[in-house]
Amino acid sequence: MRKYEDTYRHKGLRKKLVDLLRSKHITDENVLTAINNIPRHYFMDSALDNIAYEDRAFPISDGQTISQPYTVAYQSQLLQVKPGDKVLEIGTGSIFQASVLAEMGAKVFTIERQKNLFEKTKQFVFKSKYANLKFFYGDGFEGLPTYAPFDKVIITAAAPFIPPKLIQQLKPGGFMVIPVDDEKGEHQRMLRLTKNADGTYGEEVFENFSFVPMLTGKNR
Repeated sequence: MRKYEDTYRHKGLRKKLVDLLRSKHITDENVLTAINNIPRHYFMDSALDNIAYEDRAFPISDGQTISQPYTVAYQSQLLQVKPGDKVLEIGTGSIFQASVLAEMGAKVFTIERQKNLFEKTKQFVFKSKYANLKFFYGDGFEGLPTYAPFDKVIITAAAPFIPPKLIQQLKPGGFMVIPVDDEKGEHQRMLRLTKNADGTYGEEVFENFSFVPMLTGKNR
């Protein structure tokens, strides 16, 4: 069984990473504190321990990645998380993004379509720490209607379009942060949608990013 250690060296590397994120205009101190508190190397293969705090994405299993810390911080900042917010996350992946939101005090409901990755959540190292983090196996395009409505929705994969069922599951006044494919499919525009009382939504456009694709259905 893997032995998890969070040494002074790891903590020093995290502080450098947080300083780098701050220099890249991440200004939400709650986001920065959460990232500083979470040992990112726990979410990666132990062979990557020496480079776990570099600001870049790394492969995990099933063709997925653990997102670049800047991307995690950027999406989290756009979400404007408040303690007690009920957040739906589409794409559990490595569980790092979900952990950042849980560390910030959100009640996180996270969906993973890859059966392999979902099974790994049963051994999640922080399962006892984050009682506010709930895991589900399913199709992200369907969301979790049983648990709706949500204060916030975050999508951590490249969406081909804005999923209507996820808009339905968002509270009026709530935010959705979603990377949507551009016309050429070369990168994604980061959008923040704000739901109106009549079910329509306003749209803000931010920077371009690159994500793995958001796919329909469940993968066994």
